[in-house]
Amino acid sequence: MEMLANNTGIILFLVLGFGLFMAWGIGANDVANAMGTSVGSGALTLKQAIVIAAIFEFLGAFLAGGEVTSTIRKGIIDPAVFESIPDKFVLGMLSALLATTGRFSILCMPRMPLWGGLRMGVDISDP
Repeated sequence: MEMLANNTGIILFLVLGFGLFMAWGIGANDVANAMGTSVGSGALTLKQAIVIAAIFEFLGAFLAGGEVTSTIRKGIIDPAVFESIPDKFVLGMLSALLATTGRFSILCMPRMPLWGGLRMGVDISDP
């Protein structure tokens, strides 16, 4: 518990940084998969695709993000197990976020198709 109290700012900075990097990567991958054919065929200009993608990526995260969080919080792990050791829970979740972000970045280099939600669930639930 002392680790959390003494390093709140650092932990928050790391979570925000890793989370934003992961969201950026997943969003870019989703947009490329969803809009690539529309732009490639000439049905949409690149600018139109970016605007449409920005609107719908935001709406998807805003409207469905709570369900994803609820599934991770209630369906994958039991936070009650970590009540006596919250430091380890925070570090474990931060490690899962970093592992997912790193794996996502490495697999995107050869332009492989990915699915962000599945990878995060695997990172959290694998022993």
